[in-house]
Formats: sequence, C-alpha cells, structure tokens
Amino acid sequence: MAGLPGMMPPGLYLRGLAIGFAIAAAIGPIGLLCIRRTLAEGRAIGLATGLGAATADGLYAAVAAFGLTALSDVLIGQRRALAIVGGALLLLLAARAWPRRHHEISAGTTASLPAPRAAGGARRLAAAWATTLGLTITNPATIVSFAAAFVGFGLVGHGGPGAAALVLGVASGSAAWWVLLVGVVGVLRPRIGPVGLHRVGIASSAIIGFLGLAAIWGGLAG
Repeated sequence: MAGLPGMMPPGLYLRGLAIGFAIAAAIGPIGLLCIRRTLAEGRAIGLATGLGAATADGLYAAVAAFGLTALSDVLIGQRRALAIVGGALLLLLAARAWPRRHHEISAGTTASLPAPRAAGGARRLAAAWATTLGLTITNPATIVSFAAAFVGFGLVGHGGPGAAALVLGVASGSAAWWVLLVGVVGVLRPRIGPVGLHRVGIASSAIIGFLGLAAIWGGLAG
C-alpha cells in the first residue's frame, strides 16, 4: 500500500515501527533506569522515563531519515565529549537512586510491600522524561544504529512524507516497547517483595554506575 501523494506511506511507517521497537528493546542503562523507577516510584514515572528515550530515538531517527549529514557529523565528531557527559549523568543518577533505607524496605513481607512514591505532579514527570532524553541524546551510537538500520533495509532516499513516516514509526515503536516494559514490571512488582525490591535497587544502581564509568573511560580513551 503505497499511500496517496503527500501522505505518509504506511509501509514505511510499519518498518520504522519495527526498527524503533527493536532498537529500544536492547536493554541498557536506560532500560535499567526505567525498571528501577517503575519499581520505586510507580508506572507514571517509569513511563515518563521510557518516553524520554523514545523522544530521543525519534529525533535521531529524523537526523538519519532526512539526511541531515552536517548535524550527524557534528554529533559523531563530539562523541567523546558526549560520552563523558552521559557517563557523568549516569553516575549521578546511580548515586541518587541508590537505596538508603534498607530497614524501611526490607522490614515486612510481600504483603506489606510499600506503595510506590506518588508521581508528585508534572514536575517529576517532566524531570523523569528530560533525564532519559538527555542520556539518550548524549549517546551518538543511537544515530549510528538508526543510520545503519535505514541503510541496511534500503530505507534511505525517500522524500518528505516517506522520511516522516519512518520517523513517526520509529518513535511509535520505541514508545511501544517502553509501555510494554513498564506494564510488565508493574505487574511483577508485587511478586518481588520488599527485600527483592531493595536488592533490585542496589543491583540496578550498581550496574548503571558501572556503565557510567565505562562511558567516561571510553570517552577519555577515545
């Protein structure tokens, strides 16, 4: 189904949807952060976290789809500095997310599992969205992934409507993954128990911190 002139081709949208979902589903620091926030702060914060990454995926997909080579070259050329900045942000997030009240979380049974902290309004949702947007933007490998996927699947060289369909598909596919992940984690949360919740918090924060150190090291080593 090619679509009418001036309209977005549905075939390209579906391809973008698959690419966006597949790239987002590769669990990394953003996925761990989304899981951690969903467990500790609830589904709304977890979803806002994921949608921040989906927004960045859409932006980088636009760079690749519309052939904005100058901007792409600048981003890739500054990958070392961006890696250092992104790594520092990961370290900060890991430190802030580290569980500090073990006795409050571990005391009790699964039945007394503490409720997630309230979303706290638009500010906390916006902050959750912005942090993952910034973290994903500071990872130039994202644009390389989309550029490679578009070239590999023969999706380059389309006009405005085609490129727009790809970008919208990528953003939708990425968002669909985060909605799915948050939904699954939210369902499994009561089964984890208070002690398990604390352990997941420690493990996820430690891994995020390690990935932050690795990113800084990679940026410094070039």
